Amino acid sequence: MTFSIVATDGVDVGVAVASKFVAVGAFVPHVETSVGAVATQCYANPSLGRIILSAMRGGSIAEEAVRRALAQDPDREQRQIGAVDIRGNAYAFTGRACPEYAGHVVGSGYAAQGNILAGPEVVEAMAKAFEAQRGELVDKLLAALEAGEKAGGDKRGKQSAALVVLRPRGGYLGLTDVYVDIRVDDHPEPIAELRRIFRIWELTLLQRDDPTDVVSKKDVAGEVQEALKRLGFYRKEPTGVWDEETEAAFREWAGFENFENKIRDDDKIWGSVYRYLLERGRQVHR
Repeated sequence: MTFSIVATDGVDVGVAVASKFVAVGAFVPHVETSVGAVATQCYANPSLGRIILSAMRGGSIAEEAVRRALAQDPDREQRQIGAVDIRGNAYAFTGRACPEYAGHVVGSGYAAQGNILAGPEVVEAMAKAFEAQRGELVDKLLAALEAGEKAGGDKRGKQSAALVVLRPRGGYLGLTDVYVDIRVDDHPEPIAELRRIFRIWELTLLQRDDPTDVVSKKDVAGEVQEALKRLGFYRKEPTGVWDEETEAAFREWAGFENFENKIRDDDKIWGSVYRYLLERGRQVHR
């Protein structure tokens, strides 16, 4: 009772999913760095995700891994599965007992699938959006999910959504592979809420800012000091000079806001962080 997409670009692997089902992210996505991604849905048997990933880890391509897993499942005709291996081989299976409309589209490096959908246009729209969207894999997955919803999505309604993307050492401070992992478990507009949370995740954690979107500390010292003073991190009168006290106050604020991933070791500040700081300062001033 779900629509989803699994995909890889050869480095990142991920799953995006939405459903009229509580906490769909707890049951559908299965992702392993440098191995692949799997979506288990319809009358979902999540254990198949682990079996498929294990087979792909052992060298099986996506189709072979899915077929091997389904051969062990007597209720396979009630299952729907999408899988992609790190080499870009994608495969989807829609059992004959999956409630209508149920179907899938498989392309280069991705598979989009769904059941109890408004119609075939849902997975078709997802495939087109994925192929057309520029940017990283996470951008393509989100675009596909939004396109599926716009085309009618789950015909029963909306409730939950999830997005998982893994990248080798692409996570927090380079210490994990979790590039993006967000869920909306119960919400009237789960995909819109997923997008909102992603924007916060991107601002806080992702190191993919436009390299030209920076400001020089010496050029914005006064504004930064004023904002930090309003927020309680800078305790002197603003001088307009970026000194050690300003640097310490800025780093303290950045840690408070969970911007550890965004602290630079040069004389620049990311534009996104700078604008966020000024806005937070203005909010306090009001």
